[in-house]
Amino acid sequence: MNQDLSIVSLLLHASWVVQAVVALLIGISIASWAAIFRKIVALKRAQQLNDEFDRGFWSGTSLNDLFAGAAQNAKISGSMERIFASGMREYQKLRERHISDAGTLLDGARRAMRASYQREMDAIEANLSFLATVGSVSPYVGLFGTVWGIMHAFTGLAAMEQVTLATVAPGIAEALVATAIALFAAIPAVVAYNRFAHDIDRIANRLETFIEEFSNILQRNLGAHSPSGH
Repeated sequence: MNQDLSIVSLLLHASWVVQAVVALLIGISIASWAAIFRKIVALKRAQQLNDEFDRGFWSGTSLNDLFAGAAQNAKISGSMERIFASGMREYQKLRERHISDAGTLLDGARRAMRASYQREMDAIEANLSFLATVGSVSPYVGLFGTVWGIMHAFTGLAAMEQVTLATVAPGIAEALVATAIALFAAIPAVVAYNRFAHDIDRIANRLETFIEEFSNILQRNLGAHSPSGH
């Protein structure tokens, strides 16, 4: 007799534990793909906004004009622009308090930018740990379903007087489906995690470089009443 060994048929005849494991893995896979697409869009937008601000920053526009623009675009600005705004805000607050010590002014601006940098990186790295968890845990969840399915299959075969490959194959195949679906969930998560980690490292390095460059500009402008250009 020809047996239907399609994945759907195997899952329908699998034990409830294997079905539960497969359902869990499918749910994890859907959530993982949703997180991947959201992160792709978020990182692409972050890079575009940083590129736009970087071009404006080095175009010769005055720092005060850039700061006014950053205040107006606070809700839609990029991470680099928000870091710039936090540094300028602290710098101007200290100048308004008639603090003229160059070290105090520069340290205050750098601390504000560093705090803003940490907030930005926390936001950029959101959901990255979820993908890492999916990539590392899914194979073990699938392996559990496979082991349980094989145990269930051999338990059923124990009552048979004659065991052939035709009687063993369906039970083993339905158990292995759990591992296959686990790999389907884990592999994209691992690939996406590695790619996103690389992109995030590049963004972090770029933001840190900007902090150093902007700090140097502020240091050169400390002799003026307020930073007006660079």
